[in-house]
Amino acid sequence: MGQVRATALPSSSLLFQQPAGIQPGDFVDCYASSTDRPLEEAAERAFKFPAWVSALMRLRNLLVTPFGLNTEITSPEKIGFFPLVNRSDNELILGLDDKHLDFRISVLKQEGQIYFATWVRTKNRFGCLYLRLIMPFHVLIVRNAVKRV
Repeated sequence: MGQVRATALPSSSLLFQQPAGIQPGDFVDCYASSTDRPLEEAAERAFKFPAWVSALMRLRNLLVTPFGLNTEITSPEKIGFFPLVNRSDNELILGLDDKHLDFRISVLKQEGQIYFATWVRTKNRFGCLYLRLIMPFHVLIVRNAVKRV
């Protein structure tokens, strides 16, 4: 399998068709690797997080509960921690909207490549601070997830 690399999200991604679209100031990143795994299998494998990520998520939930942020995902269809928002034959869109930010994750399989992209739109100062605080963990977690595929 290929190396994990930062790259641009292909323009065919459903992320570009989200309501209100990707705007200047939104956070977007994308990592890719080559794989022969089917889309669903790749996503399930990527989002089967190791214990250290699950521990970080539990800590996150403890820390943000006093601020009224969403810590319970009740969506009937999830992959890992994340609710499924949309799907096509070659892409899954996961994510949710909260009072501090909205986020979406794209898992796109195209021409032997798997792309994992994250889009975040902050809604207030707390959202900007939250994004800044989690960024080092985000990069580590996403690169690790793509590597597992």
